[in-house]
Amino acid sequence: MSTEVAAPVSRKTYDEVMVPTYAPSAMVPVRALGLDLWDQEGKRYLDFTSGIAVTSLGHSHPDVVDALVKQAHTLWHCSNIYTNEPVLRLGRALTEATFADRAFFCNSGAEANEAAFKLARKYGHEKFGANKSRIISCLNSFHGRTLFTVTVGGTPKYTEGFAPLPQAIEHIAFNDIDAARAAIGDDVCAVVVEPVQGEGGVTPARVEYLQALRELCDATGALLIFDEVQCGMGRTGSLFAYMGYGVTPDILTSAKALGNGYPIGAMLTTNTVAASFAPGSHGTTYGGNPLASAVSLAVLETINTPEFLARVTAASALFVEQLEAIVRDYPQVFSTVRGKGLMQGLVMAEATRGRAKEITKIAEDHGLMLLIAGMDVIRLLPALVVSDAQIVEACTILRRAVDLFLKPA
Repeated sequence: MSTEVAAPVSRKTYDEVMVPTYAPSAMVPVRALGLDLWDQEGKRYLDFTSGIAVTSLGHSHPDVVDALVKQAHTLWHCSNIYTNEPVLRLGRALTEATFADRAFFCNSGAEANEAAFKLARKYGHEKFGANKSRIISCLNSFHGRTLFTVTVGGTPKYTEGFAPLPQAIEHIAFNDIDAARAAIGDDVCAVVVEPVQGEGGVTPARVEYLQALRELCDATGALLIFDEVQCGMGRTGSLFAYMGYGVTPDILTSAKALGNGYPIGAMLTTNTVAASFAPGSHGTTYGGNPLASAVSLAVLETINTPEFLARVTAASALFVEQLEAIVRDYPQVFSTVRGKGLMQGLVMAEATRGRAKEITKIAEDHGLMLLIAGMDVIRLLPALVVSDAQIVEACTILRRAVDLFLKPA
């Protein structure tokens, strides 16, 4: 064993050795437990980001740690030439818990969506012919960073400089039924929507909108895809958001909280749709490996109980109540609260548009980790195991941050 001491690293090291795809915070997290996190200086933070809706059971959840350690001592990887017991258990658990008959596992939300879009086109071609290939998505949506998924996403800044882009993809206004009716014709193979837009501003879909999409897809033979990468796995109070809406998709994608921080993604679908994929149609080296599958099954079994989901609903009620009080007390800063479950956004008022990040930076300086969704929305995504006391603490720190934001320079 080497006795050589590793050279220290810091935020400065990022600028020296990393490709500049991000501009991370000045503080560097080093350990965490539950919703508590500590940086290199030993400062404690209350994490209301969950790693962008990932660590929904909190950091280092004991059941998840146990599942990982047990599997790490058993079998790590065996390639897609073979299957393995953990992935079979996970596939069975997810299909038994949802509308789906079949599961495909990969490593991220982008990969899950890539698989969904490829499957939709393959299904359209096989069932209706090559002309049925157009994909309808929503403005301000986000579906990943591969060239295909970033093009399906409705945010132009993410595609700048990457042309030529995949073709036959159209974007319509979110929650606009008339726009959907105008766009969804017989050449559409898939309509993809986030039941709650995350990156696009923490905006929930209206029930009537999702019902209309379902009806239009049924009428034209298009597949309805729900991207639940951010809003799924208990975040809205149901295991998946579609369950709360009462609208069932043909394909559902999941990731983020599915592994509580261990990389995994899933595409869930029906027997009929899955039949368009055959051996060799699609694949992934690491997808469904034993480590990820064992961790994900532990996460699923923890979240998918009536008691756990009822607690999410109760916590979200208190959370929204606290956030609405902040909006009432600071109308010059915030205009409204919007979201679903423990996925909430504080929308900036007209006078403070574009300044959400200023408040999140002040909050971080005072020990509260928050996110933004665009420059006009503060995004709050606490772990689903958040306590009432932690909700109150977070909102107290947020109020302090707003007071400092309003203080004359």
